[in-house]
Amino acid sequence: MIQRIITAVIAALIFLPLVIIGGIPFIVLIYLMASVALYEVLRMKQIKILSIPGILSVMLLWIFLLPTEYINVFGHIDDGKTEIILFGVLIFLSYSVLSKNRFSFESVGFCMLAVLYLGIGFYYLMATRAESILFVFFALILIWATDSGAYFIGKSFGKRKLWPEISPNKTVEGSVGGIICAIVVALLFFYLTDLNNSFSLVKLLVMSVLLSVFGQLGDLVESALKRFYNVKDSGTLLPGHGGILDRVDSWLFVMPLFIFLHNL
Repeated sequence: MIQRIITAVIAALIFLPLVIIGGIPFIVLIYLMASVALYEVLRMKQIKILSIPGILSVMLLWIFLLPTEYINVFGHIDDGKTEIILFGVLIFLSYSVLSKNRFSFESVGFCMLAVLYLGIGFYYLMATRAESILFVFFALILIWATDSGAYFIGKSFGKRKLWPEISPNKTVEGSVGGIICAIVVALLFFYLTDLNNSFSLVKLLVMSVLLSVFGQLGDLVESALKRFYNVKDSGTLLPGHGGILDRVDSWLFVMPLFIFLHNL
């Protein structure tokens, strides 16, 4: 527990100031985190990061993460990211032929899905920061409150298993407790910050329930991925916590949904 707390404090001291600073330092941090998360995912499939598929996956991820204001590096390509990602698929498929199917069609699908899974989530984290630093802190605190509420309420009152085949320790009571904690966070932000200038109370509460549910779903998706590949933690970079993916699995689902709901 002490190791877990120390790791969390050190990570917060690095992450939070860069969130506040924003701009290029924050973008560089996101690129680093996304790259490490991709390494962790590829390692589950036993794809080496310094192999041709690994390097190509990293390149596609970096292109996908490019903020909109930098997309002009692709010249006159109207939909630069989309076209280059599709071109990446063709390269992957061509490599599967050149490798005489040692790098199979299934592996092509895995690499592309890994790039999109991580790319979409981390891209929208940057997009949320570009909208408002308050939005970022609201989303992150809501996620942390959901996780903490689900853990402590589930541990104290949990009896019915939520999804034992995927994550045997999670309970229905814990999940509901996480949603309740998310609602409390929404109320605090609405009445104590300027978030009420962007959302009505009803919309914020509905959003909070949906974000809490999708955050928990993101956690279950990563649990399913690890269980399928028989991995306990995605990595060892964060002692007491596991890897980067173990810490951001909920973010990957919450951030795109937050922007979508905000723009409704």
